[in-house]
Amino acid sequence: MMADELILEGLVTSQNADASVNLSPMGPRTDRTISRLVLRPYQTSQTYHNLKRHGEGVFHITDDVELVARAAIGRLVQLPQLLPAGSIRGYIIADACRWFTFRVHSLDDQAERTTIVCDVVDRGTLRDFLGFNRAKHAVLEAAILATRVGILPPEQIRDEMKRLAIPVEKTAGEQERQAFALLTTYIDSQLNSQP
Repeated sequence: MMADELILEGLVTSQNADASVNLSPMGPRTDRTISRLVLRPYQTSQTYHNLKRHGEGVFHITDDVELVARAAIGRLVQLPQLLPAGSIRGYIIADACRWFTFRVHSLDDQAERTTIVCDVVDRGTLRDFLGFNRAKHAVLEAAILATRVGILPPEQIRDEMKRLAIPVEKTAGEQERQAFALLTTYIDSQLNSQP
């Protein structure tokens, strides 16, 4: 990464082959202008397949960590309310804080983890970001850990979850408690089912 780049965690909506919406957590590299996004999905992900086929999507900044947690482990009961994006064929999460529609500029899938460079074509703000909360960050980290089961050593994941439970215990509201409990249950079941 270059000096002014950062990884900004959020959610990406993309269109499936049947025109339904896929929602996935994603942490693209970008700079503070957010005019270009560099996504790095695995080739096994639906986001990769959708962007390779369709080439358009929406990146969302949200403080709804329960939505991020559910999307990370594939436990969305239903999609959140969506709004049509005017500048692309895609959809915006109605309760997101900010959104950025994008088009794929280039896609390199020579490695298992692809590099998809996207140009932001439009942006908008729907509501204010709630603010910093240690529990929200802990849930975000736990959601990332949930996607690393089978990649990271089980003891490393368990140790991290114990560490992350502390700020949740101290600073969480109901949304953060529910999201962390959901992730803890999911991670425990996945780790306990490993040989």
